[in-house]
Amino acid sequence: MASDSVALARPTPARRLLLLIVPALVVGTASALILLAVSLLAEQLQAVLWKTLPDALSIGRYSSVWMIVMLTATGLAVGLVVRTVHGHAGPDPATTGLVDPPLPPDVIPGLLVVTVLALAGGVSLGPENPITAANIALAFWLGRRAAPDSTAELWITLASAGTIGALFGTPVAAALILTESLSAGGREPGALWDRLFAPLAAGVAGALTMTLLAHPSFDLSLPPYPGAHWVDLFASTVIASAGAALGLAAVYAVPYTHRAFRALRHPVLMLTAGGLLLGLLGALGGHLTLFKGLDEVKELSADPSGWSAGEFATMAAVKTAALVIAATCGFRGGRIFPAVFVGVALGMCAHALVDTVPLALAVPSAVLGVLLAVTRQGWLSLFTAAVLVSDSAVMPLLAFASLPTWLLVTGRPQMQLHADGTPLR
Repeated sequence: MASDSVALARPTPARRLLLLIVPALVVGTASALILLAVSLLAEQLQAVLWKTLPDALSIGRYSSVWMIVMLTATGLAVGLVVRTVHGHAGPDPATTGLVDPPLPPDVIPGLLVVTVLALAGGVSLGPENPITAANIALAFWLGRRAAPDSTAELWITLASAGTIGALFGTPVAAALILTESLSAGGREPGALWDRLFAPLAAGVAGALTMTLLAHPSFDLSLPPYPGAHWVDLFASTVIASAGAALGLAAVYAVPYTHRAFRALRHPVLMLTAGGLLLGLLGALGGHLTLFKGLDEVKELSADPSGWSAGEFATMAAVKTAALVIAATCGFRGGRIFPAVFVGVALGMCAHALVDTVPLALAVPSAVLGVLLAVTRQGWLSLFTAAVLVSDSAVMPLLAFASLPTWLLVTGRPQMQLHADGTPLR
C-alpha cells in the first residue's frame, strides 16, 4: 500500500512537462528580446560609425582607409573594455562554444558591451555565441532563485533553445541542435521528446517573438531549382567537399593564429593588432567581407552576375581569414553567420565557373560543407543550407552530399581550443 501511495503522489510525465511551459515561454521570450535589443543597438551604432561619421568627415564610407581605421579603432576599444571591466568580458572566446556552462552574471554587462562594439565595428563574427552565453547566465541566475531545486541543465537548454530559435526565426533550429546533445541513450521511448519539450517551447517563444518584432528571413531569393539530375549528386558532393576543405583550413589555422596573438600577452595589443589585420583584409576583399555576413549574403545573392568567379573566390578566402583572426585575437562572437557568408561566396564562385550547376544547388552545398567543418553540427548545417533556398527538392541532394562530406570532417580538430591552446576533437 505504501508503494501505491508513493506512485500516486509522483507527478505524471505530462504534469511535469506542463509545469515547465511557463518558465520555458518566459526564458524564450526574454532571450529573443535580449538578442533583439543588442542587435538594434549594434545597428544604430553601425549607422553612426559607417555612415554619419565618414559623411561628416567627407571620407568614403567603405574606403580602404576608413575600413582600416574603423577596424583598428574597434579592436582598441574592445581591448580596453576587456582589460578594464569586471570579469574581462568572459573567458578566452577561442575556448568557448555555442552552448557552455553558465558564466557569472556580473560578467554579462562587459560581454554585451564588447559584442555590440564588434558587431557595429565590422568584425567578422556573429552574435550567437556571446548572446547565448549571456542568456544562459541570466536564465540560470534568475531561475535558480525562483526554483532552487532546479537543475543547471534546465536553464541552459531553455536559454540556448530560446536564443537559437530567435536567431533563426524558427524553433526547428533549436530542436535540431539540441538533439545532438540530448541523446535518448537507452531510455524508454519518448524520453528524448520529453527532454526536448521545454526547450522546444522556449524555442517557439524565442522564434515567435523575433518573427513578430523583426521578421527575419534567411531565404536568398535565388533562381528556382530546375529539378534534380544525376549529375547534381556529383556537383553537390564536390562543392560541399570543397566547402569543407576551406572550413578545415580555417580550423587548422586557429591554434597557430591564437598562439601568435597570445604572444602579445596584453588584450589591448592583441585586439588592436587583430582589428588592424581585419581592416587590411576588408580593404582587400571589399566591404561585403566585413560584419557578421547575414545582410551581406543577401546583397551577393541579389546580383549573382555582378562579380566574377575570381572575385567570389577572393571574398570567400578573405572572409575565412577574417573569421580565423577575429575568433583568435579576442573578439567575442559566433562563427555560424561568417561561415554562411564563406559558403555563399564559394557556391557562387562554383556557379560562375560552371554555370550549368544551378545556383540553388551550388550555394547551399557550399554552405553545408563550410558549416560542417566549422561547427561540426550536422543537423544545424543541413538546416541552414536548406533554408537559404526554401526548395524541398534540394534537400535530398544536400542530405546525400552531407554523408561523404561528414567523412572528411569527423575526427578532425574543431574550431574551439582547450585552455592550453590545443584544439578540441
